[in-house]
Amino acid sequence: MPPVLLRSAAACGLLALALTACSSGDDGAGGGSSSGSGSAAVETKPAPTGKVTETVDVAATDTTCVAAKTSLPAGVVSFKLKNDGKQPTWLYLYRADKSVVGERANIAPGATGDLVVELGAGTYQIACKPNHEGDGIRQDVTVSGELAAQTDPRVTRAVEDYRAYVGTQVDDTIAKTKDFVAAIKKGDVEKAKSLYAPSRVGWESIEPVAEAFGDIDPKVDLREADLEEGQKWTGWHRLEKALWKEPKTVKKEAKYGETLLADLDDLKAKLPKAEITASSMANGAKELLDEVATGKVTGEEEAFSHTDLWDFKANVDGAFKVYQLLTPIVMEKNPALVTTLDAEFADLNTLLGKYAKGEGFVSYTELSKEQVKELADAVNALAEPLSGLAAVAAG
Repeated sequence: MPPVLLRSAAACGLLALALTACSSGDDGAGGGSSSGSGSAAVETKPAPTGKVTETVDVAATDTTCVAAKTSLPAGVVSFKLKNDGKQPTWLYLYRADKSVVGERANIAPGATGDLVVELGAGTYQIACKPNHEGDGIRQDVTVSGELAAQTDPRVTRAVEDYRAYVGTQVDDTIAKTKDFVAAIKKGDVEKAKSLYAPSRVGWESIEPVAEAFGDIDPKVDLREADLEEGQKWTGWHRLEKALWKEPKTVKKEAKYGETLLADLDDLKAKLPKAEITASSMANGAKELLDEVATGKVTGEEEAFSHTDLWDFKANVDGAFKVYQLLTPIVMEKNPALVTTLDAEFADLNTLLGKYAKGEGFVSYTELSKEQVKELADAVNALAEPLSGLAAVAAG
């Protein structure tokens, strides 16, 4: 899920602690919390250049969002946002149907952030969202012409293999969620608790491209703190709350288990036509790690079960799969990036391995503030070089 504003003082306090020493991120994500306090003005390190066909400067303040060009040719476009406001901002690009093409998270005041996307002919909207609030400040963008045919068979193969990987993960999620929902229907609280985190692993591993499936994400993975007025709450986290906070109501929540399964079936049906490209894979992996470092590390994701480390590992594995499939391309164009990413992925997995327990992980509540900060540092150390993956893959 996209980064969200933290709703509790406790979460904000922990986030500030966790990110105190993480200001090296290229988009400022490590420079401060989503409230903007303590954000460092860190300039973006230039990503390795691929075959970017158009570069668009975007000037943002707390009240404006102005793209230097709004009529673009089809191709690989790099949007370069400079945040001249006083609050962190998020950069989004939306299709005409309101689905998200890509995003760049938490660009600190004074910092810059790049979003590299492949765009076919059509109408789009750029949105700058100071503090990630509301619909943001939007500007229309028109793209014309035909996309150049993909001439690198390795890119085509990487996307095909990734789509197959997503299909396998979705099937795994559906199978495990069926067992989870069956336990809820029986009112077997302890069994349902044991099946909750495993049922989510497949979903968490495909989050780099979750936005390709339209409104499935909020249906299955919305947190209670993110509910808008009048919005119906469905998905895993509703069932999570019932299991850990209101166990006597579990059987009454069974209908939401059926809704969850129906939404996952819908996800599977959308997979064959979902728009997945090498750049959306790479951007999604980077955005996901930003979310882990700026939001999930606070424990906000699994507020009741505290199974956050299961999610972290699945997120990292999902990001690694993207990198693994694109490695042959990156190795040819930027072997130093491969060396760096190999080392950072290994370091983060070693750190997560310290908290393994049985087939899963210890409760997130068992980690000290220092250990939480160490995780945030490690995720940021990986996210920074991962930001160069999209531009390399696009070329």
